[in-house]
Order: sequence, then C-alpha cells, then structure tokens
Amino acid sequence: MNVDSVNEDVLIRLKWGNTEYKGRLVSVDSYMNIQLASTLEFIDGKETGALGQVLIRCNNVLWISAANAAGKGEDVRMEG
Repeated sequence: MNVDSVNEDVLIRLKWGNTEYKGRLVSVDSYMNIQLASTLEFIDGKETGALGQVLIRCNNVLWISAANAAGKGEDVRMEG
C-alpha cells in the first residue's frame, strides 16, 4: 500500500472469520496499521453496520484492495 491510496476507499479482509471492512483510508504506518473513516463492516458478505472511525492492527489483515477493484478478479500491480 502506498501513500497515493490515502483518502481512497479500500476493502480490508481480516484473517479471522469472514470479516471485511470497507472505508476511506485515513492513514497507514510503516507496520501497516490502518486507520479507516466512514467504515462499514461485512461478515459473510452481509453488511452488519456502520462503525465510523476504526483502527486495524497490522497482524489481523489478510489482504487490502481498492474498493472499486474488489470483486473484478483483476490483478493489482504492486509497486515499491
């Protein structure tokens, strides 16, 4: 993830269960701890509620995707 993604909508899948969060990326640090705003929670593909501001600890993240690319089956180019 790069700083160009800040203020963009992202989709984050957690390692535990079938939990995903969709929200606007506010910040990410060098450890990949993630802060989201206007966050929605999805469990098993069903929206369970609006959470607002959330902080996701890095070791819980399975993957991160641009929200507009999710579900399209497209590869995402990794740049470093």
